[in-house]
Amino acid sequence: MASPLSRLIVSAALIGALLSPLPADAVRIKDIGAIEGVRENQLIGYGLVVGLDRTGDQVIGGQFTIQAMMSMLNKMGVNLVIDPIQLLTRNIASVMVTAKLPPFSKPGMTLDAVVSSMANAKSLQGGTLLLTPLKAANQQVFAVAQGPVSIGGFLGGTGGQGGATVSKNHQVAGLVPSGAIIEKELLVDIESWESVSVLLRQPDFTTAIRTAEAIDGVFGKGSAVAVNAGSVKAVIPPAFQGRVVEYIASIEGLDVSVDAAAKVVVNERTGTVVLGEHVRISTCAISHGNLTISVKNTLNVSQPPAPLVGSTSGQTVVTPDVQTEVKEQESRLIVVDDTVTLGEVVRALNAVGVTPRDLVAILSALRSAGSLQAKLEIM
Repeated sequence: MASPLSRLIVSAALIGALLSPLPADAVRIKDIGAIEGVRENQLIGYGLVVGLDRTGDQVIGGQFTIQAMMSMLNKMGVNLVIDPIQLLTRNIASVMVTAKLPPFSKPGMTLDAVVSSMANAKSLQGGTLLLTPLKAANQQVFAVAQGPVSIGGFLGGTGGQGGATVSKNHQVAGLVPSGAIIEKELLVDIESWESVSVLLRQPDFTTAIRTAEAIDGVFGKGSAVAVNAGSVKAVIPPAFQGRVVEYIASIEGLDVSVDAAAKVVVNERTGTVVLGEHVRISTCAISHGNLTISVKNTLNVSQPPAPLVGSTSGQTVVTPDVQTEVKEQESRLIVVDDTVTLGEVVRALNAVGVTPRDLVAILSALRSAGSLQAKLEIM
């Protein structure tokens, strides 16, 4: 058991670390990493949504909905001797229900359940999800979901032949707010831990070393070590034995100067270009021009004059008139000097005067020429 004096020393060191001046780019450890073993778990289940206004599953494509409905009625003691297809009145829909089980959840707590249609339902508007067990990957039930489905929109109109419909937002997926009740606890015994591992969300060797140094600066030299680029292991000091929660809260509040490799992320579908802080351009010359080819097709009608007496009548014909035009934008060769800051990179690329989609081609060419000192990642 740690003495009161050792606890006082650790507390004073922690307060001093929190009050000391920090770099402008420093962030908390809890914002760049997570504690190993403290994580969410995915839950999934199959259920039925009832109470729909003839917007549920149809006979063709909803066969498994009929089977699920018959099974549910049999469990409730309702035995029918009619054709099961007659039960599918389009007021019911098969859905998959998903939820996330947060760490340290206790029985009785509630979760939001996401409901998504499986068959050919048109809308889940006004529906109610029936009791649905939610299982984890080990097939154990950790929660049950039930309640009204909120889709955040509407579907109106008669539809069908000669009708029209008006819809807002997505109609075949919705949410049951606080509709899942936790029935089983997922045990995480952190009080027995002797060490804590911080997992970095963006693995980086430099950031891992700085994280270990930040923990060492408060809890003593050698209390933390960078295992690899994505993991930092910290030994719980004697002053925090039996108080693991306090220790985790203490290291999560420490600030670290985050480092990252130079990277340019390009999304060609949307024309989005994002440049990292450390992106640099070596001295080079850039020229970029646009080539536009325009093809215009005009259909002309040739109408012959009125026929003379005794002559053969003429025929009306369509004569296409195709015009092709080629335009090439004039461009100049621009010399880009060696850049030192990100601001200089932005000014150099803006000097070329191109659209974001043209910028994608320029960045690719710069990377091939060896002038872009960054990793180019195309999404």
